[in-house]
Amino acid sequence: MTETTNTGTHTGAGAEVRDLLTIPALYQGYPGVAYGGYVAGVLADRAAAGTVRVDFRAATPVDAPLHLAELDGGGARLTDASGTVLATATPAPALSAAAVPPAPTLAEATAASEGFREARVAGLAEDGTPLDCFGCGHRTPDRGLRQHCMRVPGRDIVAAAWTPHPAFADERGALRDEMLWATLDCATAWAGTHLDNLRTGAVTASLTATLLRPATLGETHITHAWPTAGSGRKHTMGVAVTTPTGELCALGEALWIDPRPRV
Repeated sequence: MTETTNTGTHTGAGAEVRDLLTIPALYQGYPGVAYGGYVAGVLADRAAAGTVRVDFRAATPVDAPLHLAELDGGGARLTDASGTVLATATPAPALSAAAVPPAPTLAEATAASEGFREARVAGLAEDGTPLDCFGCGHRTPDRGLRQHCMRVPGRDIVAAAWTPHPAFADERGALRDEMLWATLDCATAWAGTHLDNLRTGAVTASLTATLLRPATLGETHITHAWPTAGSGRKHTMGVAVTTPTGELCALGEALWIDPRPRV
């Protein structure tokens, strides 16, 4: 289930059935651009695999007509009205839980998020403009995911404590799957920012995830993320969402790309 506005289906060449949809401006990351983690979750919902990789090809606009198609082999593709490919989803090898660093305590994650809010930390566009991001902006819990991540003292991880809000519930009474996907995006950006010199204005090139169990509404969860590799403008980060007792809800890996240096 998604909260995109679905306006029906369209059958194109080769009898490909495509959903017509728009992504509301509520789900923006950069101004006018749909939040990558949410876009990934919408595509992953159409991919027939336990682990899915979403590659971002171009910025996905909010409040604009889009086409979402399921592909042979269990994948999905998002295009704009002109046919430009914006993102693709493909089945991927399972991510290893054994590679996940131990989650911080709830007290450590809570302290990290409180520090983020007290310092009024915010993501920035390349020109330095603060972002009103669905993933990590200073929004009320019914309007954003509040992935307010800071470094955990003494460890090479960032963390956030957050509570799924009923505004993002599915028919099970749990956080919708595309929202759980969405929690994985900003946390990896903050891992890159605090621990791997990720530059202002960087973008998500790909996001891979495995969802393991639903995130329960009203229960505090912990997101933690960490750098795994870096080369030039490329930064790879791992991320996990857990319950306070350490049960894994989701695992992810993100590739971020720095903006090109200005001449």
